[in-house]
Amino acid sequence: MATLENSPKHDLGSLRINEGQRKGRKTGRIFGIGAALIGVVVIVTGAVFAFRNQKPVVEVAVAQKAAAGRPALLNASGYVTPRRRATIAAKITGRVTRVNFDEGLHVPEGFVLATLDDSDARRALDSAKADRDSAQAAIADFQVQLKNAEIELQRAQQLLAAGVQSQQTLDNATMAADSLRAKIALAKQQVAGAQARVSEAQQAVDNTVIRAPFDGIVVSKDAQVGEMVSPNSAGGGFTRTGIATIVDMNSNEIEVDVNEAYIARVVPGQNVTAVLDAYPDWQIPSRVRTVIPTADRQKATVKVRISFLKLDPRILPDMGIKVTFFGAEPEQKSGAAEPAVLIPQDAVRDDQGKKIVFLVKNDHLERRAVGLGATRGSDAEILAGLDAGDIVVVKGPATLHDGEAVEIKK
Repeated sequence: MATLENSPKHDLGSLRINEGQRKGRKTGRIFGIGAALIGVVVIVTGAVFAFRNQKPVVEVAVAQKAAAGRPALLNASGYVTPRRRATIAAKITGRVTRVNFDEGLHVPEGFVLATLDDSDARRALDSAKADRDSAQAAIADFQVQLKNAEIELQRAQQLLAAGVQSQQTLDNATMAADSLRAKIALAKQQVAGAQARVSEAQQAVDNTVIRAPFDGIVVSKDAQVGEMVSPNSAGGGFTRTGIATIVDMNSNEIEVDVNEAYIARVVPGQNVTAVLDAYPDWQIPSRVRTVIPTADRQKATVKVRISFLKLDPRILPDMGIKVTFFGAEPEQKSGAAEPAVLIPQDAVRDDQGKKIVFLVKNDHLERRAVGLGATRGSDAEILAGLDAGDIVVVKGPATLHDGEAVEIKK
């Protein structure tokens, strides 16, 4: 009984939470919520501050000096393309044994670019020559026999006239002579056939020599010694189909695609100014050679070919180029101001009835009022307010203002 009385009893009151502890937990929870709210406010404030300090991105263009004289009707871009460009290939399949050129080499017409293995072709040529020589030798033998047969025929005729020999002997002599003449004619035909086979075999030998078809410059070296070449890709990826690519630099011209909506402004013989992307300060006088009489239905463009009035070694095939098509010489009005520069029309903005542009100087904007003239294609004439070489904003936010720092789009 003593043991049962001394055993520990369960005290449910010990599990109670004091009122002070409850208040402490509520205070901590409130403090945690407040700290979270403060963090959110700090993050949002930082994001707003960063957004406000972000520089607007703008696209720019350089003001170009306006060309005096004829007005520009249209601008287009394209590439320099040679009218004479050829990828030289072999007429037969063979192994390259020699290459006599490198990129950039000027080669005259007929220059030996490369040679192929001609051992088999030369053996066939030697065999054809032997057959021809054998046929010619047979002709010589038949001619000797015919000479003797004609003597025998003459003698038989004389003996028959003297009554010594019979008519049969004369007939046999005549037949022998005619037979030899027929054999000689056949042998001559055989010689002609053998000569044709010799020419064919010689052509096969000549086909192992690859020559330049015209004067030009080698722009691509497509085969090396030891490689197999073929006029077709019968050997798969292991067989070359070309030896070299040659371009006639004197045939360089410009090829541009003109939107079909403006093709009526382009006519053959029209004056054009071309500017290579590689030499933006070099204006090349040119003239429209032809308008290709067909349109590309997918791009809605018409191809125009333009000839350079004077070629230059700096003009290379496949260079990017921009061209401006000019109209007829306008009548100069007295007192009319000459345009100073040309800029894209998108660069001109309207500010309360005034025409302005934004210049970019040291990555900051400068508002500039301009005097606007006529339009030239997609460009606008600026009569006053800008100089050639000024950098103007073409595309950017509508909220741009004077003195604002900007970032130029690359």
